[in-house]
Amino acid sequence: MSRNALAIVSSLLFAALAAALVLIPAPYVAWRPGQTLDVLAATDSGPVIDVTGLQSFEASGSLLMTTVSATRVDSSLSLPEAIYVFLDPSSDAMPREVIYPPGKTTEQVQSEAVASMDTSRSNATVAALRADGIKVTELPRVASVTMSGPSAEKLQPGDLITAVDTIPVTSRDEVAAQISTHEVGDAIVFDVLREGSELTVSVTSDASPTDAKLPIVGISIDTGYQYDPVVTFNVDSSVTGPSAGLVFALGIYDRITDGQLISDRVVAGTGTMDPNGRVGNIGGIREKIKGAERDGATVFLVPEGNCDDVGDLDTPLTLVSVATLKDAISALQLINESNTAEVPVCG
Repeated sequence: MSRNALAIVSSLLFAALAAALVLIPAPYVAWRPGQTLDVLAATDSGPVIDVTGLQSFEASGSLLMTTVSATRVDSSLSLPEAIYVFLDPSSDAMPREVIYPPGKTTEQVQSEAVASMDTSRSNATVAALRADGIKVTELPRVASVTMSGPSAEKLQPGDLITAVDTIPVTSRDEVAAQISTHEVGDAIVFDVLREGSELTVSVTSDASPTDAKLPIVGISIDTGYQYDPVVTFNVDSSVTGPSAGLVFALGIYDRITDGQLISDRVVAGTGTMDPNGRVGNIGGIREKIKGAERDGATVFLVPEGNCDDVGDLDTPLTLVSVATLKDAISALQLINESNTAEVPVCG
């Protein structure tokens, strides 16, 4: 083969390899610092967090909800992009199957992310009300309804069950126990709260597919909560996931309590929230810290279990370690009092 021919073949092979590197998707998802949202601010639709049915107060300062900008489930990352993201100290390249489990459609992934945001808001509301001593009552809640089951188009997910056959119930076990007193084919009467209205719904039981003598009504039940105040969130529907729970809870608490929790500072944070005020770990902590730093925060609330994930990240922010909502409230109060020596920090 002549030198010219060899040069041409080499050039073509190089071009093909370069094209493959760019065009063949890498099995990774990029995580970069995402947008922040001040939950104490107002939008064209009203306050980001609005509380009615309870005295509320003006809040000062900024409380930033932080996010991660991730490769969409219907997009891909090239190998050069994955390498660049991996080397960038403020970003991460995550294995795709960890973020988007195989076998799930785009619609399923998005639906689960929306549902986790809804749960985050509900848990944050309950935790904040409890932190302020406001009465919250636990009730059995309809979690799902079998589409072809006896309760279809009668009971709805989110219905709070207050009584079965006029007998008051306060737990999932009490609902199940009362249903079990019936024969298959009996009408079972549920008193429920649906979006604040009291309803009575009669459901004719069917036989369990595993036991012909066992009556079922085709619902699953978890725990729901009843309280008087109404809390609404004006947050872009594209923002999903569970990690805003801590910031939502702090925002609600700051709205319903007198005094300044944030003062004139810019505080940011992240973390899941359960109804009892416990803060859970999240992903993308380094990216969220960098997003908060970019947008002017000086304090960042880190779930206690995520402190090790911060690693050697270089940031001027004060990284406050919190395990509960009360921890976060206490830390912010100490900072307001300039008593920073008692504030628990990561590292």
